Amino acid sequence: MAVSQIILAAGQGSRMQSDLPKVLHLLAGVPLVTHALRAGRALAPERVVVVVGHGSAQVARVVVAEDESAQIAHQPEQKGTAHAVLQARAALEGQAGDVIVLYGDTPFIRPETLEQMQAARAAHDIVVLGFDAADPGRYGRLVTDGDALERIVEFKDATAEERAITLCNSGVICADRALMFDLIDAVGNDNAAGEYYLTDIIGLARARGLSAGVVRCAEAETLGINTRAELAQAEAAFQARARAEALENGVTLSAPDTVIFAQDTALGRDCVVEPYVVFGPGVTVESGATVRAFSHLEGAHVSQGAVVGPYARLRPGAELAEDVRIGNFVEVKAAQIDAGAKVNHLSYVGDAHVGAGANLGAGTVTCNYDGVFKHHTEIGAGAFIGSSTMLVAPVRVGAEALTGSGSVITQDVPDGALALGRGRQETKPGLGKRLMDRLRAAKISGKKD
Repeated sequence: MAVSQIILAAGQGSRMQSDLPKVLHLLAGVPLVTHALRAGRALAPERVVVVVGHGSAQVARVVVAEDESAQIAHQPEQKGTAHAVLQARAALEGQAGDVIVLYGDTPFIRPETLEQMQAARAAHDIVVLGFDAADPGRYGRLVTDGDALERIVEFKDATAEERAITLCNSGVICADRALMFDLIDAVGNDNAAGEYYLTDIIGLARARGLSAGVVRCAEAETLGINTRAELAQAEAAFQARARAEALENGVTLSAPDTVIFAQDTALGRDCVVEPYVVFGPGVTVESGATVRAFSHLEGAHVSQGAVVGPYARLRPGAELAEDVRIGNFVEVKAAQIDAGAKVNHLSYVGDAHVGAGANLGAGTVTCNYDGVFKHHTEIGAGAFIGSSTMLVAPVRVGAEALTGSGSVITQDVPDGALALGRGRQETKPGLGKRLMDRLRAAKISGKKD
């Protein structure tokens, strides 16, 4: 039975102490809701409906940016999980096939687990994702009879015997769309919280003679985020797993606990990552490249043999070809740096193309922004840019051209030319000493006064 629809409840309960909606807090560099969207999308559903409540406009913008085909359903009043899912009915009206209900604050559900639930639908009318909890706490309990799931009971409504059960509910449910909404219509709110629980559909289904089953996953997959402490716990869990996977895949991390990964960080074999490196979203580092200590990369691609850092910053659109050198206190943004080029220290390269083998001296700046628009700088292959050169874009420095140190370049430089753009130096013999002597005397005189 193919899953053709995903309902993603964006989550309401929160103790984040924040004006930001809970599901927009970042985990591994991306919002919590993005993790859930990507897991659901792995099943290639025909439709995705995201149910939003608090901060609906903000959440909707993030959702559509991640998946422009996703539909948004609104839940103005939060009356429980069944009520949340019910808001997706209109968007899925007339759709055939199964639906899986996911949660925007539960970021670690694996696509493989969802595929197991999909497969289990061949044997059951409804499939629930459960886990064996080391400390069941206040989780809902799955009451089973052999392999059959009889009902789900919320902790606050459970008896002492039911609270002793360690098989707990993740909240993730898979069923035929028509059946799910039919069962939700029969859900009441006669419980301690006065809410409409999606979990009640299990008991209702069993009362009709329908079958329900459980797919089990690791407890770590079901971690839900409601507090800052839980968010920090989730971040630590993600980072530990990402570091372990990188090491297993042949990446050298000299101080693993100091390296921060994003959800989509891709590192090739034989990469070397030194201490205190931060990878933001959208970074690929190819095999054999080195990222030195205290560097920050986001939205960047680093090719084989390139060296970045220490203390370098690669911003979105930074594209480094093979054997490029980006040194300390260099920032690169929206720029293509061709093979073998060097920007070794104290420079800014933005909205630019640097040709193969070019060398940019210390303090080189591409002056790309006029206060309104961004402009492009072109530096030809083999060019040598003298230290403290200001390249006022739009401007082109030709292949194998040179600029003198301290120049301000405002006009194109032909191939092979030397460009000097600085004021003529004047030297006044003895004047420097006389001025300093006068200033020191004035200072002493001022103290005596």
